[in-house]
This record gives sequence, C-alpha cells and structure tokens, in this order.
Amino acid sequence: MKTLVICSGGMDSVTLAHKIAQENELIGLISFDYGQRHKKELDYAKACADALKTEHILIDITNIGRQLTGSALTDNIDVPDGHYAEDSMKITVVPNRNAIMLTIAYGIASARGAEAVATAVHGGDHFIYPDCRPAFTESFEEMQRHALEGMGEIKLYTPYVHVSKADIAAEGARLDVDHTKSWSCYKGGDIHCGRCGTCVERREAFHLAGVKDPTTYTDPDFWKGACNV
Repeated sequence: MKTLVICSGGMDSVTLAHKIAQENELIGLISFDYGQRHKKELDYAKACADALKTEHILIDITNIGRQLTGSALTDNIDVPDGHYAEDSMKITVVPNRNAIMLTIAYGIASARGAEAVATAVHGGDHFIYPDCRPAFTESFEEMQRHALEGMGEIKLYTPYVHVSKADIAAEGARLDVDHTKSWSCYKGGDIHCGRCGTCVERREAFHLAGVKDPTTYTDPDFWKGACNV
C-alpha cells in the first residue's frame, strides 16, 4: 500500500516508519508543529525521513495549538515525573490533537493518491489518551470513508493499537532501527531526562522487550521506582 506515516520523531513512529519502508510503499512522513514546548522531536522526524530517503512534510498548526490550552506540552506547566498510568499524567493531554493531525494527514494522503495513513498509537497510550484507543481509530476511519467518498478509499493503519510499547521495542530491534535517532522526552533537554512519562515508558519498554536501550538519560535509574522494578 502507498502509505503516508504520521511521524513525531519518537520511538513508536520512527519504528513504524521503518516498518512501512520495509513492508509497504512509504510515500512520506508527515509531522506537526502544534506549538509543543520544544521542537527537538521534529528534527528527529526529519532525520528519519532523510534516512529512509522519503519526503518529510512539516505542517505548521501553531495557531491551532495556541487554542488547545491546559496541557503541559503546550502551556507553561511543569511536565510531571512518573509512569503514564498515574493520574498526574493527564496534564499531558492535548485536546483532540490526534483527530486534528489525522484529518490533515488524510487530506494530503487523498491528494497524493495514498492508500493508507499510518499512525503509531499503541496499547500503552490507552490509559490517558482517548484519541489513541481502538474505538477512536475505528470510528475515525469510518468517518473518513464518508468524507472522501468517491475520492478513493484510504485505510487507517494502526498496527500497534492493540500491543504494548515493549512489543514496539522488540519490533524496532527486528527492523534494526537505531533508536539513538529517535526522541521521546517531553522536557526537551540536551539528553532524555529519564523521569517524565515518555522517558519512563521508553526505558521500561526496552527492559520488558529484553532489548538494550541505547538512550542516554540524565536520571537512568528513576524508571525502576516508577515501574516498581
């Protein structure tokens, strides 16, 4: 399938981009500047596109992002430390973010004759992100079928929606993905902090998958307490 991949530059979407490049026809990566507090992840998305020799489409939706207030990812609110399963992590939700990004991606995919849009939502996201759950992705695909009726059918490809981040770490190893070239940390420092939800989840995933984590963390052992290891 000719597939457009939504790529944030994070571990999950970079793995997905490599999966598509090896198993389908990758026509490009699309990333979004939605006013997130650091842009570092976007550099990693661009690097991924370059490595896979495909187009990187960067969409500026910062004017929309400014209206999506109340999240630690866009406002001047401290990013909490700990595991994603904790209630404190709900402050990282950006309202309707995935729905907005997917709608734009579908429009571009239709214009370019793509057969699928791929996104790396996974089972570990279900705790706090409603627009990462199967009920959302299935309903969104059905909505887009009606929205693009007569202009081609585009599948929403979500191969990780029912699996864990550890499964993604294992698949990354199988695909020989270099995860020194993906970025997860929400705090945007020089290296991964090791304490925010995405860092903890990333480190735990490699551990559970039995795969060496190549990431350098400011606090490399915090995850053990957060995950009761």
